[in-house]
Amino acid sequence: MKQFVLGSAFLMFISSLPGDVTNDHSISVTPPKIEAQKVAFLQSFGDTLPPIGYVNFCREHQADCQPQPKFADRVQLTGAKFRELEQVNMQVNTSVQPMTDMELYHKVEYWTYPTKHKGDCEDYVLLKQRLLIERGWPESTLLITVVRDENKEGHAVLTVRTDKGDFVLDNKRNEILRFADTPYTYIKRQSERNPLVWISLLPPETAPQTQVSASNSH
Repeated sequence: MKQFVLGSAFLMFISSLPGDVTNDHSISVTPPKIEAQKVAFLQSFGDTLPPIGYVNFCREHQADCQPQPKFADRVQLTGAKFRELEQVNMQVNTSVQPMTDMELYHKVEYWTYPTKHKGDCEDYVLLKQRLLIERGWPESTLLITVVRDENKEGHAVLTVRTDKGDFVLDNKRNEILRFADTPYTYIKRQSERNPLVWISLLPPETAPQTQVSASNSH
């Protein structure tokens, strides 16, 4: 079991961000009705430190960590778009064998794309994000997200921002769920404005004690 370590190294990246990057991460939580269910959006609570694994990933894959000019606040989730999410989620989940970083790289924390069809939860997320971007999805709607799972262990999923709510692509299941329908506690995710900026998903009064011991599983 490895740690989602918080690294000060991210300051090197933040210092190089474009000057017009906004820190306004407020998200509407007005829930319109859809299919007899309430649409749920994740609420954010300001900037936070990124996982050190992501910081190191960006050192090796700088082009994959730059803000993209194509910005969209949310994707209009049509039936075709939802099926595309299902296809990518299923494709990656069935083609990648779960394996820890220690088993693969003899490292506690190493974020990368799956190697020889093997990887852990962050590797699944990185590949799903890349495949969807290649299909034309705006990067600003595909956000790497750190959660605490049903076993209170650290885990990574891909949050998809749509007009019908925030949905989750998860290597633990092939079904695409609304974030509110998962058993997870949401800790932090990338900013939709800049992938190098991470924002807290925990209210300030709960953030310190919850973030310290977040660890990673498959």
